[in-house]
Amino acid sequence: MVGHILSRRHLLSSAALIAALYSSSASAAAISGQLPWQPDTNAMPPQVKPGTWAYFTPDEAAAVEALADRLIPADELSPGGKDVGVAAYIDAQLAGDFGKDTGLYMQPPFADGLPGQGFQSALTPAARYRKSIAALNDYCRKAYLGKVFADIPAADQDQIISKMEAGTLSLGGPNSKAFFQLVWQNTKEGFFADPIYGGNRGMAGWKMIGFPGARYDYRDWVEKHNQPYPLPPVGMADHPDWKSHV
Repeated sequence: MVGHILSRRHLLSSAALIAALYSSSASAAAISGQLPWQPDTNAMPPQVKPGTWAYFTPDEAAAVEALADRLIPADELSPGGKDVGVAAYIDAQLAGDFGKDTGLYMQPPFADGLPGQGFQSALTPAARYRKSIAALNDYCRKAYLGKVFADIPAADQDQIISKMEAGTLSLGGPNSKAFFQLVWQNTKEGFFADPIYGGNRGMAGWKMIGFPGARYDYRDWVEKHNQPYPLPPVGMADHPDWKSHV
């Protein structure tokens, strides 16, 4: 485990902060004399299928899998970030609206913002991943006899990640601390998001924290504090009422 920020306790506490994923913008409309929706319809997201990469090259995917596996290593509580599909989640997001910064203002001037303003750059998240992974692998080739990040020992990976977290690793252009923060945020999302988005395979993240998933109603257990939820979690793709729509 690298740094205090990567403790399992920090991971658990951050799960409460993982909100809904990205949605497309819509124009406002005045509706009169009818319901603003059609009955028996839904807007299910497409299911991310394992085995292919929508954005990453194989080398990029290997680097992100290695990063995810060190940020969330396997232990007695859950599998690691690689095995639960964190890289598949990130890959799908980078291939979609998030990766393109769809809906965000992307015109100059660009400058380093205050911590509360977020990252401000001409680079989209997809471009930041591509550029930063290339720089990370170049750094490792020079420091580890031609080996890329995914091929160096776990202890050395941890040291590099710790330097990225602290902002002391020079990648010759990309901001290593900003890249670490982006990967760490996306790794947490992929660990706890609905499995339909590619991560949280086997609902491992939900099982670890006792989250019921996409069940319609669990009011009978809401007031039962400090008691484990007795039923297994349900994902959108596995819900009996939604299977036919996936």
